[in-house]
Parts: sequence; C-alpha cells; structure tokens
Amino acid sequence: MSQVKTQPFDPLDVSNYSLEKLPEIKGSVWMDRVKFIGLPLGIFSFLYFYLQWCGQIEVFEVQSKVPPAHCYAALGIFVSSLILWLTEAIPNYLTSFLIIVATILTGIMNMRPTFAILGEPVMVLNIASFIMASALMVTGLAKRICLYLVLAMGKNVTHILACFIAINILLGAFVSATSAKTALLLPLFMVISAMYGSTGSENRNNVGRNMVLQNLLANNVSASAFITGSAANLLAAQLLENAGYKVYYSDWLMALLPLSIIQCAFAWYTGTRWIFPIRKEDASPKLEGGHERLRQELSKLGPVTGKELRAGIVFLCVLILWATDRYHGIRAEVVALMGAITVLMPSVCKLPRIGVIKWNDADIPWHMLMFSWGAYVLGGLVDKTDIVGLWMHYSLDSWNAASMSKLSVFAILATLFALTTLISESKTARTIVLFPIIISVAKNFNWDVIGFCLPMGFLINQVYVLYFNSKPANISYLTNQYSSWESFKFGIIQMSACLIMLILWTQYVMPIMGFNSKLW
Repeated sequence: MSQVKTQPFDPLDVSNYSLEKLPEIKGSVWMDRVKFIGLPLGIFSFLYFYLQWCGQIEVFEVQSKVPPAHCYAALGIFVSSLILWLTEAIPNYLTSFLIIVATILTGIMNMRPTFAILGEPVMVLNIASFIMASALMVTGLAKRICLYLVLAMGKNVTHILACFIAINILLGAFVSATSAKTALLLPLFMVISAMYGSTGSENRNNVGRNMVLQNLLANNVSASAFITGSAANLLAAQLLENAGYKVYYSDWLMALLPLSIIQCAFAWYTGTRWIFPIRKEDASPKLEGGHERLRQELSKLGPVTGKELRAGIVFLCVLILWATDRYHGIRAEVVALMGAITVLMPSVCKLPRIGVIKWNDADIPWHMLMFSWGAYVLGGLVDKTDIVGLWMHYSLDSWNAASMSKLSVFAILATLFALTTLISESKTARTIVLFPIIISVAKNFNWDVIGFCLPMGFLINQVYVLYFNSKPANISYLTNQYSSWESFKFGIIQMSACLIMLILWTQYVMPIMGFNSKLW
C-alpha cells in the first residue's frame, strides 16, 4: 500500500499564510450562550419599549417634538438592534433589514425616505471606494508597492517594521476594509517573522510579536486617518451632517492623519524598545532565503503594466481631489464615483482602454453595505425622534453636568468610547450608539460640534487590544505569534497613550489648524 508523502512546512513560502489556511477560533461556551439568548432578548427589548411595558418616560411625554409613540418605538428598535449586533445572534445584515422593516411598520419613517437612504451619498462613496480598491488589488499594484518597499528596507528589522506602518497608512487612503489590508500584508510579515526565527507557537520571539501587533495597530489606526478609512468613519460623518455639521474629507485628513502617524510612530518606538524589546541577537536573520522568496514574488508580477500605471494615476488624482474638496467644491462622493467610472471604463471607438478592471472584478461586499444601510436608517431614526438628545438633556440636568469642565466631559466620553472597543467587535454599532451622544453633548453646551466630535472619530478604529475586538485582531491572533496577555499588554498601553495624545492634540494642535477645539 503506497503512502502519500506530505511536504514539510516551508516557513518562507508566502502561500502558506493565506487566510484560508489559518485555523479557526471556536467560540467559547459563554459566547454560544450569548448568541442563544440574543434573539429572544432582542425581541423582548423591542416589545418592552414599543408596548410601553417600561411605563411612561417623562422626557418623551413632555419634551418630544414627535408623537411619544414614535419615541418608544424608536427606543425599542434602537436597543434591540444593538443587542442583536453585539450578540451576533443573527447575521449583521439581517439585523439591518429588521431595522428597516420595523422603522416602516411602526410609522416612524415612511417607506420611500427609508428606502432612499440606500441611495445616500455615503452609500455611493462606499461602493465607489470598494471598486477603486479592487483595481488596486486586481492589477497587482498594491502587492507590488508592498513588496518593493519591504525589500528596499534590506535586513534592518526595525526599518522593516516602520515600512509596514507606512504601507498601512498608504493603503488606508483607498482600502476601507481593514480585513483586506490584513489579507494583503499578512503573508509578507509572516515570512519576515520566519526569517528572524519566529514561526509561532513555541518558536516565538519579540520580532514576531512586534511584526504582527505593530501591523495590527497600524492597520486600524491608519483607518482613522481618512474619512473613507472605514464604514464607521463614514457613518460618523453622516451623523454629523444629519445634525447640520458637514465634515469635509480635507478636514478629517488634516486633523487626524498627522495624529495617526504620531500614534503609529509611538507604538513602533515603545514596542520595539520597551514592551517587546528587540535584542541584537534577535535582529539578525535566522533563516536564509527570505528576501529571495520575496524577490521571487515580485518577479512573478513581471514588469509594471499599463493597467498598474493607469490605476496609480487614477488613485493619485482621486486622493488630490479628495484632499482639496473644501476648495474646489466637488464632494468626495462625486470624486469617488468619477474614479470608479475611470477604472471601469472600457475601450471606446477603438481608442486605447482607459479602465483597468471589469465589473465582475470589483469585490463589493454587499453584505457589509446592507449592514451599513440599516445602520444609516437607525441613525436617521435617532435623528428624527431625537431620543438620544432628549435623554442626554435630561441626564445632564440630573447630573448637574453644567458644573463640569469641558476637559472633564471630553475625557469621560473619550475614555468611554475607547473602553467600548474591548467589548464590541462592531465599530459601526459603537458609533451609532455613542456618536449621537457626543453630538448631543456638544450641542447642549454650545461647544463647536466639529471641533469636539472630530477627535472622537479618531477612537472609532482603536480595536486592537483583544483578539475579538475586530476581524484583523482575530486574524492576527491566529498567526500564533503572541498570547492574549501580550496582546492586551501592548494594546492597553497604546490605547492609554492614545487618550493622552488625543487630549493634547485637541487642545494645542487642532486650534492651529482652524478648529475651535480648546478644552480649557
């Protein structure tokens, strides 16, 4: 009987680190129980408020500008949707569909305006951004840039780490799915880790710990630098615009890109020198041939193609137009659609082809867009009924918050926003809960809403402390390069530093940029 020979695992083979080859983390018994009770608890919470089993809520009866019944229904939808999103009892997009149906059936919003939210500019921006990101991936331009930059750093491991941070920030401008960035970069930094002797499990060292955790942090923090960095960023901007405060792409970029770079640089320095210091003996390669493998991957791409050049030109033009939207007046959504049209444009009248991909090449995650649709409907529901604003006014009066300083209020809200990353994987759910509260607080005290809320947007993507805080965190943990405690130690130090940096940045730097954001 012939025996099938299995090939030994090659730690320098890039293909060994594709996402489908990583093991899955099975949910704990506790998580299974949470999912089990999520659906009945969600249904009960909706009925509890909708049927007014909770009794009369004074602020709804006295101060509401819409029928009180709409407020109770909105609160029921709001609480039940959060329970379903957080417990993941059913897929997130199905929860969004339930929000849409419930909003219409309870009469809070009519069918046409509810369905019209699917055509909101922010949804168009989402779709167009995914089309452009697909062009970056399909043409191989993203992979070529990553390989070229990593190889240019030679064998200096700290320089390689800094290079990965720069790549994450570069990709953050166009790739709004942090999981996609992880899928692109993970094989590269796993090969680098293996070169320096860190192959996971019992063979861990500080090079591997830094390589994966620094990439995880840079992946998420770079998403904070751009309004298109994540769907939750776009939701925050939409909530601000619904409240009457337009945030331009250039505003977000100018205020938060430099802070993103500073936080990543701080994490790089503290991570490689204090938290997981890289010793001289660890900084020398242990396996030969790693760079040669990466050069082979680069050579497989062949010479730079016309498609890559055209894709690069389109991205550069789009980024320039985005960064200057305040000055030329063309909204970011229109610019994104122009870019999507360009990369999809076929040859016409035998002229040279302008575009670089076909429609079927575009990787548009429709389940994520349907999830976003429901989140935007929930945001519109909150805005119309003002249930959060009414509750905040009542609470602030009860707590005598008028006696608190602006710094204290900012610090409390920022800390609350940061800590919620430890319990929820959904950035969108956290944003839909907390951003209306932040906006209401700013309006209640007559503070500059954009100057107060925009720094809070920086906290949306601080999701790197525990393995279940985000999909990239989950994927990174599966590399087996670090333990849960090591992830927590690295992440909580960086998050604490982020809060301090954010307060100082809001007080001293943003006013120089023209924002009215001083805290004291």
